[in-house]
Amino acid sequence: MTADSGFASDNPGRDVQRVGTARFLGQDPAKIHDDVWGVLGNLGDSQCYLGVTEKVLAVQDALSDRIAADDLPIRLIHPAYSLGVSDGQLNGTDEMCFSLIGRELTNETVDTHLNANRMKGLIAVVACDKPPVGTLAAILEHNEPAVIMSDGPIKPGIDPATRERLDIIVAFQDAADPDQDVRNRIALHSCPGYGSCGGMFTYNTMQSFIATLGMEPLHMVAPSAEDVRRVKEFPNQLIDCVLTMTNRGIKPRDIVTPRSIRNAMTVAIAMGGSTNVVLHSVEIARAAGIDLWNDAMSQEDFNELSRRVPVIFNARPFGVYSMVDIDDNGGLQVIVRELLDQELLDGDCMTCTGETLAEQVARLDPPRPDGKVLYSVDGPFKPTGGLRLLRGNIAPDGGAVIKIAGVEGGVVNGVFTGRARIFNSEHLLITALEDTPEVFEDHDMVVIRYEGPRGAPGMPEMLDPTSRITALCRQRGITVGLMTDARFSGGSVGLVVGHVSPEAYLGGPIALIEDGDTIVVDINDDRLDCIELNDAETFMTRSKAWQDDAANNGGVHPLVKPVTNRLLRRMRASARPPLQGGGMAVD
Repeated sequence: MTADSGFASDNPGRDVQRVGTARFLGQDPAKIHDDVWGVLGNLGDSQCYLGVTEKVLAVQDALSDRIAADDLPIRLIHPAYSLGVSDGQLNGTDEMCFSLIGRELTNETVDTHLNANRMKGLIAVVACDKPPVGTLAAILEHNEPAVIMSDGPIKPGIDPATRERLDIIVAFQDAADPDQDVRNRIALHSCPGYGSCGGMFTYNTMQSFIATLGMEPLHMVAPSAEDVRRVKEFPNQLIDCVLTMTNRGIKPRDIVTPRSIRNAMTVAIAMGGSTNVVLHSVEIARAAGIDLWNDAMSQEDFNELSRRVPVIFNARPFGVYSMVDIDDNGGLQVIVRELLDQELLDGDCMTCTGETLAEQVARLDPPRPDGKVLYSVDGPFKPTGGLRLLRGNIAPDGGAVIKIAGVEGGVVNGVFTGRARIFNSEHLLITALEDTPEVFEDHDMVVIRYEGPRGAPGMPEMLDPTSRITALCRQRGITVGLMTDARFSGGSVGLVVGHVSPEAYLGGPIALIEDGDTIVVDINDDRLDCIELNDAETFMTRSKAWQDDAANNGGVHPLVKPVTNRLLRRMRASARPPLQGGGMAVD
């Protein structure tokens, strides 16, 4: 056809750039008033994101070909990208404050792209921890047909000296090794190739969550970022998903429901997933118009579920294997099928393929658990689920989270009792662990505070100090716990409790704990308490002293570090508590 055949302009001023873009992309200018579809990717400064562009371009090419071959009434626009940060490179630094903020900014960037272009179809290639959640939140708010594909996990490295498997968590735990040659070798070989973190850390927790939720095909989660299927087979399958959703009138909010959220949380628990799922699931639910703790489950429901659902994946950081090993043994669908067979999931929930969850699994027809990497519910890797929410006089509203699957010692008959060791910033603890590690004793409970959503601000991960403490405990055969109003990487192990709220910045009970206080973590009754704060007079005296110090410092406690950066100031002014997702307030 000629350049102007079949073409009618509604407004030359508005249409001229659409025409120019269509020509540049090899599209038919006659389609410029058809529904807009596009492809989006997450990019950032780490190997997590290095494979994203290749997949985005593969999907873009496949979509362009399908539009032409099938004469689809679609206007394809140029790929877009959102910004992410590298958690691995930022852990233990002041810049880690931008990590959770990155989830919020991805949401806003993708939201702008979807709404400004009135998009009716989207395929998103996501990577790292926070951008996938922000991307899905924007998709749910926009509520037009869309599907997600994870870029894929990185393959594990191999130590050339010991032939043992390596990953980023091993590297963090070996940071205190006195041998520079060992540190160099670990750094050089821990993360070969590209892709997001390979163990059951936050990335794979959330990708498994999103797929079980129904917004990503199950079989696309586990293959490595380098797997050729991601550029040869999956692009057209993703297009089929969005076409099916479009033709059948299926919207993201038809897929993300209280029932599907409960399914996704069940899988996260069964895989021994990251504590961050407690933050991110709330944010995903919010974007779908759902109050997770009222509409999908209560905290008590969550804990009952964790007691009832065992861990059935022998995964790093608490086990041996990585996500690519799941793929070698049948994929995520093996776990989902096992939980469906045990009637622990609702198989009637709709998914992006146009099938129910049960129908999608039946079509994929995965094998039974192999018993080495993946286990059955009747013969699990660990007898109870990986996560638990705690409440008590330190966390009166609940929501303090512990990964039971990662605890390596110190708990006797379900109870840990420790002595409080106070650090009013992460940096102070890291300095102590570097310079005077000998001062830490068995059954210390390290308390890091003023690092919450508003205090830090940005609620940074504590992978650096938890890794150092883990290495110290293994070397000396002791248990040192850690409690904080910040959060943890999915790679953190040990007796660690995060998301303590109200945070210290707000004068919560964690701000009132003093060195030497007795801290009790009781996973029988899901409690977190400071014995001294049970005394009403002690509590009131300490609280008044804290309030006076804050009042005499312009309303902000003097232990709170000042911030001048625009985004950090915005986070401090508007951050929601962890039980509400820990992000910036929407209203």
